[in-house]
Amino acid sequence: MGSDSENRHDPEPGSPDPAGAEAPAEGSAARGDATATDRAARTLDAGEQGLGWTGDEPAPPAPAAPAAPKGKLDAYFQVTELGSTYRRELMAGTVTFLAMSYILAVNPSILGDEGPLGPLGIPTQAVFTATAVAAVFGTLVMGVWARYPIALAPGMGLNAFFAFTVVQSMGIPWQTALSGTLLSGVIFFVLAVTKVRERILDSIPMQLKLAVGAGIGLFIAFIGLKNAGFVVASESTFVKLGDLTAGRTLLAFFGLVVTVIFLVLGRHGAVLIGIVSTTVLGMLTGLVELPDGVAALPRGLDQTFGQAIINLPDAFTGQMAVVVLTMLFVDFFDASGTLIGVAKQAGLLDEKGKLPRAASALAADSVGTTAGAIIGTSTTTAYVESTAGVSAGGRTGLTAVTTAGWFLIAMFCYPIFAVVASAGEVTAPALIVVGVLMARSLGEIEWGNLEYAIPAFLTIALMPLSYSIANGLAMGMLFYPIVMVARGRVRDVHPVMWVLMLVFLGYFFFLAE
Repeated sequence: MGSDSENRHDPEPGSPDPAGAEAPAEGSAARGDATATDRAARTLDAGEQGLGWTGDEPAPPAPAAPAAPKGKLDAYFQVTELGSTYRRELMAGTVTFLAMSYILAVNPSILGDEGPLGPLGIPTQAVFTATAVAAVFGTLVMGVWARYPIALAPGMGLNAFFAFTVVQSMGIPWQTALSGTLLSGVIFFVLAVTKVRERILDSIPMQLKLAVGAGIGLFIAFIGLKNAGFVVASESTFVKLGDLTAGRTLLAFFGLVVTVIFLVLGRHGAVLIGIVSTTVLGMLTGLVELPDGVAALPRGLDQTFGQAIINLPDAFTGQMAVVVLTMLFVDFFDASGTLIGVAKQAGLLDEKGKLPRAASALAADSVGTTAGAIIGTSTTTAYVESTAGVSAGGRTGLTAVTTAGWFLIAMFCYPIFAVVASAGEVTAPALIVVGVLMARSLGEIEWGNLEYAIPAFLTIALMPLSYSIANGLAMGMLFYPIVMVARGRVRDVHPVMWVLMLVFLGYFFFLAE
């Protein structure tokens, strides 16, 4: 994602910026585009920033004062001030929920013991309940405290890292992995409320941030292709094309076609539509089991709640240090870019293109991660699907509160979501599409500059090929200082990058498998 906007200077006073930034596109994957959106937000022209006047014309009259709030609730959430209404906020919150509710099926299918992890996974019903509770809690904190129309839930990408890298590849019990998630959330909170966050953001080169998002996208897509039966194992070539005439593979293909069509048409909730359509067809053809019922009381948290705290002593190892660092790295930039991107689309950035109450918003994200880990799920983060609600008119924290309410209702519908979670071919299209959207950042990497292209390529390639997000991230961090020194640009390498290089060098020699 390294466009020339990185090297642009701010326009001279009195002249508008020749190329305004685009609003972020819809989709889970835009979390991988987080930093690109951050950059775009900094290149807003005067009109987009709300300045309106560039100095070339007489100054326009001052805008009319906003209408007076209608009660304490209106005043707190600034509903009238931001030009919204209660009805519009409720509708926007509903749209956001529909756009991101697929996570209630996908997350248990990745982390649960009825999915690819088998007995190594977390009890599936516990994952479903924890996913819903974490979404309710994190979204309420974001809506009530930070007052933004942004919803939170366990993030795609980091749930795959948790399951397939930490638990499956490294052999770390899920209880200890939850402890690592808890630590990353606590550290994130400390960074969010201090100026350390800005220094770390500036130390990591943009090209590596873009590569991480694209690499995670390819990794997720590979998992989806495998679950769909599109690719299978091969002794001679490692992987090969699967049997495309198999019933379950055809069902996944149908789901992918439906999802892609609605996505291309710009329909909010395209992923959810694909999952529902595939599930219905699967039930009609006997490939997917019928649910035992529609509603059931939430259960399972007694198996996961507090495990992150109980097993905290096991998280203080060299191996877990790399796990925590990777979780922190991905969530940190993911959350920052998503928050700025959604706020930009909602017109909530200030006149300098910055996010008001940024510390509260990031702290809310980290609180969601911390609470989610204690409850029993992987990293909870801001969802770019919140742009769906913003496009429907959501402007305040009431949008997020409404979304949280829908997640609370969905918590009582486990029988339906359990059927979806246990059928890998049903959720496979969602993983593939999310991967495609996250891979968009490939186009912004400066492939013409080898000092960027080499570490970026190694990061992207190793994530799916070594079946480990941590391996790809580590390789990119290791090679970036090396190629910069070879290029004679040693002064351009931030001291933090040298520290990370040593950390990941130790990871490869002593911890990687």
